[in-house]
Amino acid sequence: MSHKSVIKGRGAQRNIHNRFFELSYDMRDDFLEYCHKEGETVDKNKTQYLNVFPKTIVNKVTSPDVGMAYSMNMYQGCEHGCIYCYARNSHEYWGYSAGLDFERRILVKKDAPKLLETLLKKKSWKAHTIVMSGNTDCYQPAEKQFQLTRQCLEVFLKYKHPVGIITKNSLILRDLDILKVLAKYNLIGVNISITSLSEETRRILEPRTATIKKRLETVRTLSENGIPVNVMLAPIIPSINSHEILPMAKKVSELGALSIAHTIVRLNGAIGEIFTDWIRKTMPDRADKVLHQIQDCHGGTLNESRYGKRKRGEGHIAQQINDTIKLARFKYFKEKSMPRLNTDLHEQYKDGQLKLF
Repeated sequence: MSHKSVIKGRGAQRNIHNRFFELSYDMRDDFLEYCHKEGETVDKNKTQYLNVFPKTIVNKVTSPDVGMAYSMNMYQGCEHGCIYCYARNSHEYWGYSAGLDFERRILVKKDAPKLLETLLKKKSWKAHTIVMSGNTDCYQPAEKQFQLTRQCLEVFLKYKHPVGIITKNSLILRDLDILKVLAKYNLIGVNISITSLSEETRRILEPRTATIKKRLETVRTLSENGIPVNVMLAPIIPSINSHEILPMAKKVSELGALSIAHTIVRLNGAIGEIFTDWIRKTMPDRADKVLHQIQDCHGGTLNESRYGKRKRGEGHIAQQINDTIKLARFKYFKEKSMPRLNTDLHEQYKDGQLKLF
């Protein structure tokens, strides 16, 4: 693959048509391709931060096979650029493409800490674990500038409310001081996403994420400081990282992780077109094999929306992956488990301080 045809540092290599719009990006993409061939620069590949002002920040999760009841996202879109990311489709609701727009147009909810505090102060609110990053990563590069995740953690600590975090960025260690206090009250659980032990694989799958070395160090540091860590081996992609399940599980267990979770990749909506375009450019020698094996896991298609089937798949390849995960849990996590977070303490701190009476 010619390096001139690659947009460096990005997962998606083009914008694709937003299904909610009549007009598509095809003409612009043709123009950009022409400019690449001619050596001209028309696309500076810069990330834009755009302020948005939602009325609420916490969402109730109604999907029956998702292990959370409430989630919140301070950012929409994600500069990490993971090519397989299911959240890409949500960018279309904001009027953008699930392709390059998802990685380069990041929507910032600066009122997130204030909206969270308003919710936690309500007399009607009953504590449930709220997971940050149910959609996009709360420690993506934008967090360095806006620090909304840190501010929200301060709110959770003030009101002694349980919180979960999903991230693949070592920036989480910046907030180790707050996390340690939350852990003292059993109010925090962290999910670190690790999809490979190979830095080469990481670079093409997840171009702007923390390195594998830094992610492994993050698992170790959090664990050594008493912060419970679950590692998300997700997604498992046949013939890309499926052979790494046991080595990854062994490594993270040795570093202190208490459990692992996984999903089998599914390419719903616009993601199927984005992933197919990407793999034919980055891995042309195995593109057909990978795509056919993904289809084998989902009844012959790249898409899968059926609850109970969409995360685990079906068929021989999916069964092999799921059986390997079971073996990994038996070998490396037999005596380990994530703690149940404290949902009782919050009632005593509804006004931000301990109620004595």
